[in-house]
Amino acid sequence: MEIALREWTLQDKAQLIGLCNNADRSFLSDRMPFPYTEKDAEWWLNMVREHDGKDGVFRAVVSDGKIVGNISAEQKADVYRRDAEIGYLLDRGEWSKGIMTQAVKLLCETAFERLDILRITGLVYETNAASRRVLEKNVFELEGVMRSAVTKGGRTYDLCVYGKLK
Repeated sequence: MEIALREWTLQDKAQLIGLCNNADRSFLSDRMPFPYTEKDAEWWLNMVREHDGKDGVFRAVVSDGKIVGNISAEQKADVYRRDAEIGYLLDRGEWSKGIMTQAVKLLCETAFERLDILRITGLVYETNAASRRVLEKNVFELEGVMRSAVTKGGRTYDLCVYGKLK
């Protein structure tokens, strides 16, 4: 299995829509619309085109030539400007294959190379064991737990703060 990251293009719109509409939303931000429409995909792909390499790195996760996920590191602003927050999602049918572990490794290398950052932060619901393992396998350290920090679907969760230094 060959894992690669590649830049998103406007031609990826249909694949992005499918990925976002089929995503397990248990641990995702509510800001990602559902259903995810053509208009949503166009907005996001244009935002990516404007910001990629300037204050973020946004990539499609490709496994054996097929887009199976999305991953990004978005640089923060103001006094937090030397930090970027990582986020990712993977098609359910591709879970537990090591794809996201490899994608995080590749993205961190690219983000540290292209952005003026010293660290990457990962924020993960405490109950999301798979995502926590992905970060831990990539030498992110658990820096703390924010108690009752996230409310999703009527439930409140603790939030684990992970960090990786350049």
